[in-house]
Amino acid sequence: MKVLVTGASGRLGDFVFHELLRRGHEPVLFSRSRPTTDYGDLEWIQGDLGNYDDCLKAVRDVEAVQHLGARPNPTDHPALRQQSSQTFDATFKTNMLGTYYLMQAVVEAKVGTVVMAGSNCALGHGFRISDSPFPIRYLPIDESHPTFVEDTYSYSKLAGEELLASYTRAFGVRTYVTRICGIFPPERRAELARTVKPVNSWQDYLWCYVASEDVATAHCQLMEASQDLPPHDVYFLNADDTTALEVSRDLVETFRPDLLPVTGRLDNHQSFISAAKLKAAVGWYTSPSWRELL
Repeated sequence: MKVLVTGASGRLGDFVFHELLRRGHEPVLFSRSRPTTDYGDLEWIQGDLGNYDDCLKAVRDVEAVQHLGARPNPTDHPALRQQSSQTFDATFKTNMLGTYYLMQAVVEAKVGTVVMAGSNCALGHGFRISDSPFPIRYLPIDESHPTFVEDTYSYSKLAGEELLASYTRAFGVRTYVTRICGIFPPERRAELARTVKPVNSWQDYLWCYVASEDVATAHCQLMEASQDLPPHDVYFLNADDTTALEVSRDLVETFRPDLLPVTGRLDNHQSFISAAKLKAAVGWYTSPSWRELL
């Protein structure tokens, strides 16, 4: 299958590209700058998601899209604005307008399937602006949990889910979004094992993570199984355990005892976000935990 990979020069592109090759697909790479890895004779298209003509050129003759391109944080966030070299609206333009242009091009080119890298931030637990804590309704969290976004990055990921769903309803494109939780390549997992320390406070991000190669596997599985899945769906994508040394239930008892009445079964270091839906859909499973490096 000929597959376009947007954001090919980003931190996930290399992993998805190699997984596609391993599975016998033909990746076409699309990014603003040339990927640093030597891809030999494979096609690379230089372009910007924010340019509709570039998107049209990129999707020509492909059968599926792995949409990884996005800004990774809110460039207009009050706490980040002074540190950002981008314009205040850069995140919204790339993540919303760029995805819109891509989907319009997908329809024009009659591409059948799109798998998009979303984020667990669609919940609203990250990049919060107000002083109000993220309202946790129950643990472990799954795809039915309410969302409470405050920032433009998180909103763009949540709205991106509905944008893709609208193209499924209107045009029949099969679309899938993964709510990725903290991307950890092998070197970052090794660093965690070397430097991890006991937890001293509650963390809004819930100590979630996922191996980069596991993201690539899940994205390929969703693409390949699209004809057997609902036409559109959203899946949390994270490891079975957390990045904390402590047992998960102990973290709740110590730092958020108010959540105990709404906390279900948490075994050992079990993640506070469940990827059970993804596992059931495509048989996905995770790499060995970073704890094996301790």
